Amino acid sequence: MTANRIQIGRILGTPVPMLLPDEGPVHVLIVGEAPGPRGADKSGIPFFGDAAGQHLYAALARMGAMVLPPELDSLPWDGAEFTAASIVPLAYGVALGNAYDRCPSDDGQSFRAPIRTELESTRNLSRLHRELDQLTARGLKGIVTLGRVATRTFDVLLKQKPRPALARRALPHPSAQGLLSMAPDRGKGAKMADLQQAWMVRCEYAVQQAGYPAPVYDES
Repeated sequence: MTANRIQIGRILGTPVPMLLPDEGPVHVLIVGEAPGPRGADKSGIPFFGDAAGQHLYAALARMGAMVLPPELDSLPWDGAEFTAASIVPLAYGVALGNAYDRCPSDDGQSFRAPIRTELESTRNLSRLHRELDQLTARGLKGIVTLGRVATRTFDVLLKQKPRPALARRALPHPSAQGLLSMAPDRGKGAKMADLQQAWMVRCEYAVQQAGYPAPVYDES
């Protein structure tokens, strides 16, 4: 079984909307590939419960862009568990979304990566344009794409309708495969925990470079 064919049980395949702050500006949009079968497909929140999303949420929480309920510590990182416990993260100044808004599957059981015709369909690109319009009205300054699929899709999107005022940053996907790709010698001999920490530092830097306000320290 390949990494693109992951058996996890019934896939809902329902659209997962962006995670937005309840109020205030949205400085940066962070975009992944698609909802994962154990995470966002079950939680209905981008990256929330996806294995790769754990590092993203930790990085955002560390920089004050996300607040995670304390009950999260007593649960496995799993979208269905979060839904059952009515746990929802709170975003501040950032939005989370996906290049494709539903968990791709051919049979409702096996996850597969979204294909290019799905990502670049009129329906999907129109959705992404609407989301960018919505975020622009809330002060969007930049976009951070996670992985090659999200980056390529936004290349197409912004070629259709250029938005030169938006900063763009790209990061490897926080999956194990993405983490290994950013390491020397494709991660040979590297510890996954070290790669995760290195990715989180790069994520924080990219989000700030895309327009998230740097922390203000009290020097008094």
